[in-house]
Amino acid sequence: MAFEAKEVEVKDMLKEIAEHPVPRHARNFIFCFGGISFLLFLVQVVTGIVLAVYYNPTMEGAYQSVMFINNEVFMGKALRSVHNIAANLMLIMVVLHFLRVVFTGAYKPPRQFNWVVGVLLLLLVVFFCFTGYLLPLDQVGYWAAIIGTKILGSIPIVGDQLLLLGQAGTKITDYTLMRFFIIHIVILPVVTIGLLIAHFLMIRKQGISGPL
Repeated sequence: MAFEAKEVEVKDMLKEIAEHPVPRHARNFIFCFGGISFLLFLVQVVTGIVLAVYYNPTMEGAYQSVMFINNEVFMGKALRSVHNIAANLMLIMVVLHFLRVVFTGAYKPPRQFNWVVGVLLLLLVVFFCFTGYLLPLDQVGYWAAIIGTKILGSIPIVGDQLLLLGQAGTKITDYTLMRFFIIHIVILPVVTIGLLIAHFLMIRKQGISGPL
């Protein structure tokens, strides 16, 4: 009986979400950028999990594992392409969503805290793109790691400490790559999911902002 009651409760909740009224002005396509961004994030999660199964986060094994995915894994090259294209599209959609919020004034009270959460999500997407960009450790990825950590090292006062933290040492090694891999597949997704939940709950409570 308890299970049946819980099932009914979940069905009622899903029905309420599906039938929640959408304001007429929010049916404009420019209000879809946030939802498209979330859909692309889900694509990233699914394809990323599969890619992580085959990826080897070491200096010697990273590029070889990427080539193995491309050449040996069934639909591996297509999977990487989907992951790569979805990442670029997600960044574009998040930026468009950000601009829509700015131009329609959706950041104004009482939604200022949700605006802060949205900005943090935008930064997380940028970090996602950067960490994922260097993981194949081809020439582009290697120099992206070098330049990225050197930028950390150029920050006044705390630069040296951040450089050591980013490189996990004094130079790019297996530990550096493992650190970026963990950031990419664990830390960033967990933080992103937490902020997305907060983002959606606030939208749910406050509703979609009115037209400009």
